[in-house]
Amino acid sequence: LVSVPACCSARYNLALLACFGFFLLYALRVNLSVALVDMVEPNTSLAKNVTSNVCPEHSSTINAPRNTTGEKYSWDADTQGWILGSFFYGYIITQIPGGYLASKIGGKLLLGFGIFGTSVFTLLTPLAANLGVGYLIAVRALEGLGEGVTFPAMHSMWSSWAPPLERSKLLSISYAGAQLGTVVSLPLSGLICYYMNWVYVFYIFGALGVLWWFFWMFLVSDTPETHRSISHAEREYILSSLKDQLSTQKSVPWRPMLKSLPLWAIVVAHFSYNWTFYTLLTLLPTYMKEILRFDAQENGFLSALPYFGCWLCIILSGQIADYLREKQNFSTVCVRKCFTLIGMIGPAVFLVAAGFTGCNYALAVAFVTISTTLGGFCTSGYSINHLDIAPSYAGILLGITNSFATIPGMVGPVIAKNLTHNNTVGEWQMVFYIAASINLFGAIFFALFASGEVQDWAVSGYHLHRN
Repeated sequence: LVSVPACCSARYNLALLACFGFFLLYALRVNLSVALVDMVEPNTSLAKNVTSNVCPEHSSTINAPRNTTGEKYSWDADTQGWILGSFFYGYIITQIPGGYLASKIGGKLLLGFGIFGTSVFTLLTPLAANLGVGYLIAVRALEGLGEGVTFPAMHSMWSSWAPPLERSKLLSISYAGAQLGTVVSLPLSGLICYYMNWVYVFYIFGALGVLWWFFWMFLVSDTPETHRSISHAEREYILSSLKDQLSTQKSVPWRPMLKSLPLWAIVVAHFSYNWTFYTLLTLLPTYMKEILRFDAQENGFLSALPYFGCWLCIILSGQIADYLREKQNFSTVCVRKCFTLIGMIGPAVFLVAAGFTGCNYALAVAFVTISTTLGGFCTSGYSINHLDIAPSYAGILLGITNSFATIPGMVGPVIAKNLTHNNTVGEWQMVFYIAASINLFGAIFFALFASGEVQDWAVSGYHLHRN
């Protein structure tokens, strides 16, 4: 097989457009947690959280004049929790249907309309907030429904676009957009709230999402065969590299799929990784503020730093993973297991260490950043292993694992909140211990039971061999 150059190729164009798409998806997802601070009347937000007085307060910077024209709402802490959590209730519902639909109608339309729908509901957010909290929760849940189909749809598209030895590179480019979206939109949403008005957070990102949709619908196609401007050489290269890997049968082999241990290895790893990821994403600002007495909101740069590290790590580890498989002849399963072990045990160690830094907030931020950064290795580990074991059903498999992996987003922060009533250092160490031990378990389970081979049930002739 002669590899076809990457520059300006159809498959790398797809990866870049997808990268922008996931960038916007995550920007649309995290913008509310920043804007919410400005949407709530200051006095109703919380009975002042108990701040631990272990660490000295950091003097805050002189405040520039800020815009205060935005509407304010009197929502208490519980209501805010519901508003922030409502996204996941929509998100979990469409994972498996999304994977199934993508295998039927193709990933292009599903991903396109998933992001388009999310953008439209984002544009409606300020209106919904004015109508009442029920409307806002409904709009957020609908955004979750739209976003739920996107990852399975993308996995499904890569099953017909990504040559096996370029999988780590192509997928890491497209999914790294998610981290970049978090990096850019956290500080940017803060600045928009500060200088303009919180409604523009929703208008600006929503409008960008609609704009992206036009490019996506025009430039992308579901398979190399139907692409308008792909070169003949590239089409042949992709199709021939995938020819023994795809199944032609129309029905989904649900039973053998759900009995497959390599699939459950991905489920456990995905669940464990997300536990740490979501706990940090939602509670890091609280930890910095209440324990380290350091206001992360005033320093949006610091809360974005860990995700920037993660983004870099995802891109680099994707290149390294494919280099090891292609040039050094490492087996796929060896690369997937090693990268998952680094990407889960590394974060566990540094997360626990972050709980023991005392009041040295620079060290705490450094440890949390290293922890999140090392997590980036998982993208070339368990995260794309669905495509190794069953390319034809990758979208459905991702729907299954992502459904389980959404549960930590609903449960993790709630449990952590309940454990840290008095905001003592000991309570927070407990939160970090729990996250680290779940991570450790996930890594070991994956290392024992994962596979890098296409499974028997995922190839065409499967039914013939059995009878």
